[in-house]
Amino acid sequence: MPLTRGQRLAQDAAEAADERAWQTHPDVVALRIERVRSQVDRLCWAGIVLGLAFTMTNVQVFAASSAAVWSLPWLAAWVLDPTVSLVLIAVLRAEQITSRYQVRTDRWVRAAKWFALAATYVMNTWSSWAAGSAAGVVLHSVPPLLVFVAAEAVTDLRDKLTDAVNVAVNARVNGRSTSPVHAPTDTGTVTGAETTADASSAGEESDSGGAVTDAVSARPAGRRRGTFGEYRETARRAWHPGVVITPAWVREVTGCSRGLSSRLAASLRADLVAEWDRESQP
Repeated sequence: MPLTRGQRLAQDAAEAADERAWQTHPDVVALRIERVRSQVDRLCWAGIVLGLAFTMTNVQVFAASSAAVWSLPWLAAWVLDPTVSLVLIAVLRAEQITSRYQVRTDRWVRAAKWFALAATYVMNTWSSWAAGSAAGVVLHSVPPLLVFVAAEAVTDLRDKLTDAVNVAVNARVNGRSTSPVHAPTDTGTVTGAETTADASSAGEESDSGGAVTDAVSARPAGRRRGTFGEYRETARRAWHPGVVITPAWVREVTGCSRGLSSRLAASLRADLVAEWDRESQP
């Protein structure tokens, strides 16, 4: 028997719901964002490398000064720009990884990056400033300044792309779960073989208004530094649907260190996704 119009619409609606469920699945969202991240990285790196290549000749002229062509000082002047550029590329490459996992670098890393960019700018525009050529200053200022802005922007872009994945994971979990899920209190790394703690323990449930207060009161007493499992348990008790799990939020509710908060946030998000997968299975 041919399907009626209502049956066809119901079938289309079921297929659309199934397709949308997979399109909004955290793993699918993460895969798409990773592809965008790769495109952003390639384009930014291409612009940075081309900009540094443009500055190489001017830096060589600045370093060689009046040395004779092919003399030893003239040849050594070609080494100056690659020296600065390689250090800058090394810092940017490291930030490419740390920003992906939202691990903040200290001030020395930023100082090294800014010094390399400032040195490149000064050496690239010095001759134009000395000659009083406004056109030359503008021409030779654009590439190093573009490299500087791109180096700062690409780090923030990677961090926001990671936030996009986190938002997708939390939105998926919040749409399926109506109560906080509690984690085991072991001190090791979270694995798929771990089981979740009993969520029915007395006093563990709290409303959204008192979640942070309960989490703060549950921190380990005294000056002793808490274990990974204790911090994670505290964060799990503080979490409720609607809360976006970020390292900053983990630090707020647990008082852990900045370096540990990224691991705790990733572990908590993985626990919630695994819990949702178990609940969604027939």
